[in-house]
Amino acid sequence: MYNLFKLDNGLRVVVENIDYVNSVSVGLWIKSGSRNEEKYNNGISHFIEHMLFKGTANRTALEIAESIEDVGGQINAFTGKEATCFYVKVLDTHLDLAIDVLADMLFNSKFLPEDIEKEKGVIVEEINMSEDLPEDVLSDLHNKAMWGNDSISLPILGNADTVKSFNRKQLLEYINSRYIPENSVISIAGKVNLKNVEKLIEKYFKNWCGKDKVITNYSFPKLLNNHLLKRKNIEQLHLSLGIQGVKGGSDDIYPLLLLNNIYGGGASSILFQKIREEKGLCYSVYSYLTSFNNNGVVIVYTGLNAKYVYDVICRIKEELELFSKNGIKPGKLKKSKEQLKGNYILGMESISSRMFNNGKSLLFTNKLNTPEDIIEKINNIDEDILNRVMKNTFCNGIVNSAFVGDNIDMEIVKNLLDKDIKPFQGSKSSFL
Repeated sequence: MYNLFKLDNGLRVVVENIDYVNSVSVGLWIKSGSRNEEKYNNGISHFIEHMLFKGTANRTALEIAESIEDVGGQINAFTGKEATCFYVKVLDTHLDLAIDVLADMLFNSKFLPEDIEKEKGVIVEEINMSEDLPEDVLSDLHNKAMWGNDSISLPILGNADTVKSFNRKQLLEYINSRYIPENSVISIAGKVNLKNVEKLIEKYFKNWCGKDKVITNYSFPKLLNNHLLKRKNIEQLHLSLGIQGVKGGSDDIYPLLLLNNIYGGGASSILFQKIREEKGLCYSVYSYLTSFNNNGVVIVYTGLNAKYVYDVICRIKEELELFSKNGIKPGKLKKSKEQLKGNYILGMESISSRMFNNGKSLLFTNKLNTPEDIIEKINNIDEDILNRVMKNTFCNGIVNSAFVGDNIDMEIVKNLLDKDIKPFQGSKSSFL
């Protein structure tokens, strides 16, 4: 059972009662991530996420952690491109405590100068650690290749210079303008009393009001045609190839997920079978979707010996061309829909997954996609829909790329990648 309501200050709340469990997951979602930043303050959303755990007027940093962990619960947070989420999972008998702690962190965090200075060191080390991980370096580099100077390309962690520049006044001003009820959602899933939840949310959040409010809006970034390399003395070459995807919140997500599962989504996919299993050219190769407000991308990733890179790029393009032309083999559509439904249902088994799904959906689309709604959308996928989505995505070929490693000639790579893919020749019968 679901309950959606809004406080007078604009805060949206979604509650899903799951009465066969004994736990509850609470998430405070803020529409503030690296995409909402500028170059000069890049990383500030992630920095604020850290600072909200550093102590409040009522609890020390240790007491924040202990208050939840002492009752067997979990507390954590994450910052992404478009949102920050603070979340707690506890037994249903401790729902009041979970909400109290989250509200305390949001409204009463001290932001002591000495804590800010210490946290700068912590986050710079986090940045340094990320720069030692080729996959992280690749992701940031590919974002630059895909989105250019649009803020969507900014790294979530920021960089050492921006992090070191933050001060208490700057952090508080950002919170007052961005961390406001109009930009926020509270998502609760688990065993709850719906009426009791409304009273608790009113008690802790009805007086929430920001200053100098900035309502979050998003740009309309175009997927760019760039190919970038960062030379790094490592054993493998890591590469990421970008294909046009679909924007977040679009119903085309589901047919695209179905197509992606077949092309590169798992061990039975075309890429895995052709490149790893049949040819043995790499250990890991797969594709996945990344969708944002107003645009999205399908990304193909692999890590391999640099001497195989030109061969693998040609094979990825060849399989993409064949897939775009021929679509799904006869009898595959029904199986693929069952696979997609199974993946989705299994992913929604935990109450935390339910909370994340509901919170993100309400935050970005201002509506709720229930599991029943999504299963229906998957069931409704037909050959016409697949043809249309295929034509708008995979048929456009590889648009951009990023490489991390050495022993590679980017001129050869660009020539291979920029060769035109054959025009879409699929027909309805391709998907039967």
